[in-house]
Amino acid sequence: MLNDLRGVIPPATTPFSRDGDVDLGAMKEQVDWLIDQGAHGIAVGGSTGEGHTIDVDEFRGLVDTALDAAAGRVPVVAGIIVDSTRDAVRRGQAIADLDVAALQVTPVHYLFRPDDDAMQEHFRVMGEEVEHPIIIYNVVPWSYLSPELLCRIMDEVPGVVGVKQSAGDLKLFADLMLMADPEHLLFCAVDALMYSAYALGARGSIAAILTAAPRASVDVWDAVQAGDHARALDMHKKLLRLWNAMDGTNLPACTKYAQTLQGCPGRFPRAPMPEASDEQKRNIEEGLAHLGALDG
Repeated sequence: MLNDLRGVIPPATTPFSRDGDVDLGAMKEQVDWLIDQGAHGIAVGGSTGEGHTIDVDEFRGLVDTALDAAAGRVPVVAGIIVDSTRDAVRRGQAIADLDVAALQVTPVHYLFRPDDDAMQEHFRVMGEEVEHPIIIYNVVPWSYLSPELLCRIMDEVPGVVGVKQSAGDLKLFADLMLMADPEHLLFCAVDALMYSAYALGARGSIAAILTAAPRASVDVWDAVQAGDHARALDMHKKLLRLWNAMDGTNLPACTKYAQTLQGCPGRFPRAPMPEASDEQKRNIEEGLAHLGALDG
């Protein structure tokens, strides 16, 4: 389903019980809810999904559940957030038999950044050892990959087909769009700048704001595709208000609270992440109300 990977692809949150157990029933409900809201795909196990906190068995269970719930209606992307090539390969191999469209893989990111050649080698080994195409999740500030390095890896490493670009600087995304080959799949994860990225020609987006307000996020995408930039800009401004209410060190918890207000069982973050504060909850509710996401 790689060719179907485009548009608004919300990164699902991982529903945990208060004790920290994964709630696969709530995960299935969430996938149905996101698709009903118009999502064009689903990503599982990313940073919004607290993928850094889940073990291999939980990872496989989440991906399998998402695929079962999606039932071929939309493609599913599986996120890998680990700190060694060996562990990244193990996670990829753990779902080799599952029909995901692609793997979303961060650079290794614990404190020490590999140099550019070592970073390319990390993705080369992954490309050889795993069954699925790879999208580089370029998110870690101290392990950030430049547009030049990203294009080098996509050009030289078989199996690496795209990038999810998460820098807050839109120029880096614009540079990547300019340098990359047309067949590379470039997704935006700059939550505050979805409209701008679509106008630049992004293949789509994978970002927390899409999970918190999927219907409005799809409206922005649809408006840009239809050339209705006035509507897209209006929706962008409303989404930015919600994003400013959510943005914080406990972003997954805030995203879950936004989902819960709309009838989707977000459940709890995994410790030690705190739940949304009372102030965050008030601001998120106001942002969703301004979007009209709480109507009906």
